[in-house]
Amino acid sequence: MYFTDENTLGLGKLLRRSGRDDVLYPGHEHLPEVPLGTLDLDWMPIVAERDLIVVTRDRRIRTRPAELRAYREHGIRSVWIGAKQDLGPPAQVELFLKHESRLQREITKRGQGPWALAMSPSGVRPLKLRGIY
Repeated sequence: MYFTDENTLGLGKLLRRSGRDDVLYPGHEHLPEVPLGTLDLDWMPIVAERDLIVVTRDRRIRTRPAELRAYREHGIRSVWIGAKQDLGPPAQVELFLKHESRLQREITKRGQGPWALAMSPSGVRPLKLRGIY
């Protein structure tokens, strides 16, 4: 299952509307402990405990010292979705669906976190987490 943070809230909502039941986001009724406005450091342990893959557009989430500690402590697994130009939610959905089978292979290959991937128009690739790998 996936968790789209507030940076990718539109992506999460569009995927749910399309019939996907494997996507949660802040404010979703099946994730009451993460209301809209929940800070990253507060939702990260909850998402990790539920074994969700984070889908975000926040480039800095994997470089800030406190968030890096959370990656390590909770085994966060994340996918940064983006491109050189800013993508709106419909384009994010298209990109996500285009590369989801590759993403699933990477999730299986990498197993437990912490780890981070980048998803762009050219595919899926690993991202370095400073001090982790």
